[in-house]
Amino acid sequence: MAEVLSQNQIDALLNSMLKDNTESVPESQKELEKSWKKYDFSSPKKFTKDKLKLIKGIYDNYTRLASSRVNGILRANCEMEVITVEEQRYHEFNNALSDSDVMTLMPLKLPDDSKAPPVLVHISQKLMINMIDRMLGGSGDDDTVDSSYSYTEIESALYEKMMEYLLGVTKDAWNNYIQVGMGKLTMETNPGLYQEISMEEPVAIILINVKMNEIEGNITICIPGNLLTNIFSIIDKRKHVAGLYDEGIVDAPEIILDNLKNGSLEMKAELSQAKLSLYDVCSLRVGDVIDLNQGKDTDITLYVQEQPWFKGTLGAHKKNAAVRIEERLS
Repeated sequence: MAEVLSQNQIDALLNSMLKDNTESVPESQKELEKSWKKYDFSSPKKFTKDKLKLIKGIYDNYTRLASSRVNGILRANCEMEVITVEEQRYHEFNNALSDSDVMTLMPLKLPDDSKAPPVLVHISQKLMINMIDRMLGGSGDDDTVDSSYSYTEIESALYEKMMEYLLGVTKDAWNNYIQVGMGKLTMETNPGLYQEISMEEPVAIILINVKMNEIEGNITICIPGNLLTNIFSIIDKRKHVAGLYDEGIVDAPEIILDNLKNGSLEMKAELSQAKLSLYDVCSLRVGDVIDLNQGKDTDITLYVQEQPWFKGTLGAHKKNAAVRIEERLS
């Protein structure tokens, strides 16, 4: 005889079925849910998305220049792509490095000569070992490099040379936004001991994926917050001044002259000109007199940056030779 369920058993069975259905709905919607990231209010972000987008544009340009240089030097098909640009704390970058990693310090010289920590660059070991292998004439396709591998003295010298090739285009990549110079690169063989940047300082991390033939690795660039602040300050000032000119401000000429007033121009006074034969030049001795074929009271010409601007009279001022301007040339 079939078992007959009581009312309580029927209710329990229906409840369990309803529970299974409600739990299955969120599972099916997990793929549709938008991903989100926890925001740390104790350490708010210092740089806006627009500024990080500007950095991404700069390093998109950098990847094109750097990949072309690697293609020419190593004769290998190299592709680079910026994966992410995000703001982090320095300790997040530092903790990701091991004791066997090598970090490159790249000082940037800004137009206002402000002081800031250097840019830090790390390249994955497998990628660098294969680049060095290509430099020495190898195939550069070893995919079994141990993460604890330490560089020899010869490899360290080639490492520094390769980083000069890779980072040498940084100045050109920044050219459209700001004129920067580069200092001498230095290698830090123990990143954990580097203390020029505090662990809690905000930094911009640029992650670049590199594919060289069958080998794939990453280049990680860390720009300190102090350096970024100085860079954005210079860029913002230039944008502001450029905007004044575009809007047709009445004082625009004065503003331009104020920006140019610290420049220096070469000015020279030309007494006259004379032509001598090579024989006469070779025969010149101390005490000889050269006739300039011009009267002693004749006006002389004043040149500004090799362009004639004024006519003047030669004389003396406070026992020094001087020229009094008499006429402005058109």
